[in-house]
Amino acid sequence: MLDALVIGGGQAGLAVGYHLRRHGLRFLVLDAARHPGGAWRGFWPSLRLFSPASHSSLPGRPMPGTPGEPYPRAGHVVEYLTAYERRYDLPVRRPVTVRAVRRVADGLAVETDDGSGAGLDTGGEPGTLVARAVISATGTWSRPFVPALPGRDRYRGRLLHTVDYRGPEEFAGRRVVVVGGGNSGAQIAADLAPHARTLWVTRRPPRFLPDDIDGRALFDTATARRRALEAGRPDPGGVAALGDVVATEAVREAREQGTLTALPMFDRLEPEGPRWADGTVRPADAIILCTGFRPALAHLAPLRPRRARGRIPVEGTRSVDEPRLFLLGYGDWTGPASATLIGVGRPARETAAAVADLPDVRAARESRARAG
Repeated sequence: MLDALVIGGGQAGLAVGYHLRRHGLRFLVLDAARHPGGAWRGFWPSLRLFSPASHSSLPGRPMPGTPGEPYPRAGHVVEYLTAYERRYDLPVRRPVTVRAVRRVADGLAVETDDGSGAGLDTGGEPGTLVARAVISATGTWSRPFVPALPGRDRYRGRLLHTVDYRGPEEFAGRRVVVVGGGNSGAQIAADLAPHARTLWVTRRPPRFLPDDIDGRALFDTATARRRALEAGRPDPGGVAALGDVVATEAVREAREQGTLTALPMFDRLEPEGPRWADGTVRPADAIILCTGFRPALAHLAPLRPRRARGRIPVEGTRSVDEPRLFLLGYGDWTGPASATLIGVGRPARETAAAVADLPDVRAARESRARAG
């Protein structure tokens, strides 16, 4: 039986794998993707980190810098994660899709679409692996949120989500509406502005962070909030109190050129494009919904965990309802800044330590040590 099984081979899965190995645990990482890189492999090429490489590293290995580019592109992150996985020889098996996690005697059974077993204890069922603990690190990228849009079925143009955006080239000269007042909406609207006739639509006026705020400052703010709450001091508000949109170089340029002025949200879609409350209709060849994501947790449904606003109650990263289940990298509710490269390090370390401290995991490790 495995000591731990990690579901998801992106940044959170690799970070916790690093610490599981340091504890001497027997574990496996299952990743649904065919190649390393996690969600970063799906981002548009011009996307850049908010932080310099020196402040965007996973545990144990600094991210190398990029000459002439203080803020690395998404492709550089993919290369870094690929090298990280190889450097630490992390036991990642892909592509493997996890279908369900169920309780069994002395552990959790993870049902997958992989029938090989690869010499591991499969609990008697092809494609099923049994572990003393499961760490779910599937993130949100595979579960884009698409809001209800009146008239959507009548709209004749293309309707896309952030996950579908691959760059501005295919929209050259077209009329594009970008929906969403967060970072993705602002960055995609700025990316499109030199190439397409772009409108940016938000539900509320966008809140830009000060120009000198980048990922380093955001991480420091999240850390300060965590320390304040741990010390019983008043909540200082964290990152959300600063604003919604990081003023990256591209966003600042578009804003200064007047191509990043947001319109209020439209009421409905007509066949030719969005209609606003005053009756104005703006023709659009494409609408890109930068409307966020939800945690990808369907594989945990057989465990019947309680949920509150899409979140599974946790203490640290450990499920309140199932002590063998840990959740990592989904957002601040699984560790401050845990959905970021640098922020996932601490909760990953704490998660691995908690798994190693489970009584049966500790006993199994000691048994292996005695056996030599």
